Amino acid sequence: MRLNRAAVASGALVLLATMGACTENKGTGGNNGEQRVSTGSIATEGKDSLGPAPEVPGATKGGTFRVIRETKISHLDPQRVYSFAGLMNAPLYSRYLTTFKDDGSGKVLLVGDLAETPGTDVDKNCKVWEFKIKDGVKFEDGSPITSKEIAYGIARSFDPDLTGGPTYIQEWLADSPQYDTKWDFKANKSSLPPGLTAPDAKTLRFEFAKPHCDLPFAVSLPYTAPLKPEKDTGVNLDNQPFSSGPYKITKNTAGVELVMERNQYWDPATDPVRHQYPDKIVWNYGPDAEAGANRVIADNGDDQTALAWNGVPSSLIPRVAGDPALQARGVQGQTPSLWRLDINTQRVTDLSVRQALNYAIDRDGFVKAYGGEASATPVTTLMPPSTIGFQQYDAYPAGKTGNAEKAKELLAGKTPELVLGVSDDSEGTRLATQLQANYQRAGIKITIKTIPADAKLDEVGKKNNPWDLYISQWAADWPSGAAILPVLFDGRSIKAESNSNTSYVNNDAINTEFDRVLAMPANEQAPEWAKLDQRIMKELAPVVPLFVERGNYLHGSKVGGIFISSIVGYPSFVNVYVKQ
Repeated sequence: MRLNRAAVASGALVLLATMGACTENKGTGGNNGEQRVSTGSIATEGKDSLGPAPEVPGATKGGTFRVIRETKISHLDPQRVYSFAGLMNAPLYSRYLTTFKDDGSGKVLLVGDLAETPGTDVDKNCKVWEFKIKDGVKFEDGSPITSKEIAYGIARSFDPDLTGGPTYIQEWLADSPQYDTKWDFKANKSSLPPGLTAPDAKTLRFEFAKPHCDLPFAVSLPYTAPLKPEKDTGVNLDNQPFSSGPYKITKNTAGVELVMERNQYWDPATDPVRHQYPDKIVWNYGPDAEAGANRVIADNGDDQTALAWNGVPSSLIPRVAGDPALQARGVQGQTPSLWRLDINTQRVTDLSVRQALNYAIDRDGFVKAYGGEASATPVTTLMPPSTIGFQQYDAYPAGKTGNAEKAKELLAGKTPELVLGVSDDSEGTRLATQLQANYQRAGIKITIKTIPADAKLDEVGKKNNPWDLYISQWAADWPSGAAILPVLFDGRSIKAESNSNTSYVNNDAINTEFDRVLAMPANEQAPEWAKLDQRIMKELAPVVPLFVERGNYLHGSKVGGIFISSIVGYPSFVNVYVKQ
């Protein structure tokens, strides 16, 4: 779950087969402006996983591409990477079992990266999976990458000292969230966790106690990056990862600069997605969002070949919007990060009240309070448009600004008094005030209670929290309903604290549907998730969908090939080049 973009948090992500509709992605790599229906699938033919990646029109080799960012990337060790910046940077120096072909248009294809294909479901029950490793893949020292090194990389993710990364595979192999108590990496470094084997140099095998049909997606994350055991420096690998990608780290001055140069042993013939156009890629840390954007706007010296990672702050949006030259250097697009107003169904038990909240919502006003249409796009669904199989619907049609009269009709004279818990920061106050005035028009009284911003996620995740409403965000690890709907709405997962299901809805019929769909092959699940999306909203109304965030970035005049990732929602660097 990756939360607020401003926080660049890490968390649990989501799957893939027909990605969302009407995604706009204005990037330097093309696809400028027009809206299009996004599609996606899992590759079924080996040729889709072959390299080289198609050449980027107009791309040239050479030069140094720079990224200006306020703070350093939290982790570089692939087994610990899970922040947005980390997820976009890691593919430059590490390769995974699978990866996504993506040009920012929304049309994505899951293919083999180190693996020849996205995997084989051996017994057709999603419990046993095999991956065949490509020939010719190498580390930065020229040594071959085999199944052994990939297995070791996965095994070290069991080390409790190596915190921060995703935990899907570890939990699935251990059949327990407490995976590090089921297998001790430090005591068994020369072996592998039960269920993970490398029968030969070309074969990696997973055996699970339960079906995991979404494994091909789960292994597209950085924790499947390979590592030679003798190159494992434990927590210090965060300073100097061992490269398997097109670049290698040659200098890392913590909090100041990260320098990557070409890895001569990376073979483009084995890689279906990456390029190696710039000589160097450098992250420069320090400037805040406004300073970074102003440097790129000025377009002087090295900043001509730079991207401002922290985006265009709201104070500069009017200037950028009014300058065609700056717009031409902009990269915008919807992200997978969806905001919603959670309704605590343990406290708000009356379905008509929850439905009235949906009818009354003024999404237009809420988006304006958040930052305007450049920052967010209203939604009425539980899954964002970037999800495979996304279908647009509105269970409670009320126009852009809501329908207070329809809400009052549903309430039939009732005047609910609800407590809204919000972060004690300026954004939380601003959004809460908008909601309070919005719902007052429908006869719903909102009392605002603040929560320390750094504790809000923990506090609303407590089952017995004292609030009726709170604003939440979710971005999935891969674009499937499997990583959204069961995670957020399966009541059987509710515990005393640390809940992702923060509407605390628990419906036996819906839970049974989750089990049914999750047992289906991943490439058949998409339409079923779309049906469940509508059913949950119509039958339970556990949330009020609000908006999906929009990315808004600027780069220098000599940068090309940047686009917004359809998976992560941040600038992708696999096609980047410096104009000569």
